[in-house]
Amino acid sequence: MKFSERIGLNQVDTSLKTQEISDDLRNSLWNVLDIFIWSRDRFLRVQYGHAEIEDFSKILWFHYFKKPIDTRPGREDEILEKIRKYYFTCQWYEVYEFIEFVLLEEKIPKLNSTINSILERELSGYRFIESAFVPITDEVEVEAVQKALAEGPFAGVRAHLHQALHHLARYENPDYRNSIKESISAVESMAREVTGDTKATLGDALAILEKRNHLHPALKRGFSAIYGYTSDEGGIRHAMLDEPKLYVSDAKFFLVSCATFINYLKSKIE
Repeated sequence: MKFSERIGLNQVDTSLKTQEISDDLRNSLWNVLDIFIWSRDRFLRVQYGHAEIEDFSKILWFHYFKKPIDTRPGREDEILEKIRKYYFTCQWYEVYEFIEFVLLEEKIPKLNSTINSILERELSGYRFIESAFVPITDEVEVEAVQKALAEGPFAGVRAHLHQALHHLARYENPDYRNSIKESISAVESMAREVTGDTKATLGDALAILEKRNHLHPALKRGFSAIYGYTSDEGGIRHAMLDEPKLYVSDAKFFLVSCATFINYLKSKIE
């Protein structure tokens, strides 16, 4: 906090921003891209050959702007100025979409974590996880989802979690119902990995873990009661998905809870 904020001369806005982006956040995110990409060696200026912005801008025009590549300006600095003009005039959600695209194209160590640090500092209601900005801000929750998405032998689990993130990360029209379904499906996929049975339910997996003395009976009952991932029509799964109105808090709970439980099951396999 600034001195004026600490002594109460300037009011501090502590609310998370989910439907807007402040000038401070927009500027700070651009500065991160400038430090990591725009100002790096060979990106904008080279003595021989062509600058990296040539290839970068071709991909950007082709896949993001979806405009003819030959409409790009002729000089490297003019290309960057064109990108800059778009960035500082686009809608708040387009800032996130643009940075998502850049982060997926530019695999740079520490860039993702620096972006998340800026999002936290400027009270953004989003964090970058794996491939998208999602409305999860708690550091422990972010870590749980990232761990569940870690590379490994559980391709089905990752696929379902990716879809859950995708449905949750749609800025203007998030699909909470399908996000919840995919989170649940990720746990069921993990249950099949635990049991070796392609038709196993979470209940089957819990029973096997209990039989192997990897799960206390009371803990098994607790998981079964909380999640209710059974074919019972009256289970929590069906009751939740039959709700006429679902909210981001519902989808977040299932995503984080399922990710945490997947990590738990992974540890038991190990």
